[in-house]
Amino acid sequence: MSSVREEGKDRIIFVTKEDHAAPSSAELVEEDPNDPYEERGLILPSGEINWNCPCLGGMASGPCGTEFKDAFSCFHYSKEEVKGSDCLEQFRAMQECMQRYPELYPQEDEKSSETDQTSQDSASAETPGKRSQCATCTYQDPKPHSRGREGE
Repeated sequence: MSSVREEGKDRIIFVTKEDHAAPSSAELVEEDPNDPYEERGLILPSGEINWNCPCLGGMASGPCGTEFKDAFSCFHYSKEEVKGSDCLEQFRAMQECMQRYPELYPQEDEKSSETDQTSQDSASAETPGKRSQCATCTYQDPKPHSRGREGE
């Protein structure tokens, strides 16, 4: 016969050999795709965008979050042959918003002027088309390009 002991927030269950001899009657609960506490990737099983994915880096909740969501949603659901070619207005609105907050969204040339030579050297050694990953997301660089310096 099993016994149960409560210790604060914990519940400790002691079982006997007889308890283990009987087959388990436990049923697995199917995952809830809408559970906000369940760690998911960028795209949920339903095909919807997971705006809480850490790979978005908080872009969906910043001052340009609405514009980012509009542009990203348009791109994600785009059916055009050149994916996202129908989303230029949304991306333009997002870019205009980001330009109003340069301290939060620095331009590429501003970022590169702040980095040291070591980080530039490591970036130039990256393989074009390389996949980068976080715990829940994967990004494939769609257009591999040379990152070396001129004259090399």
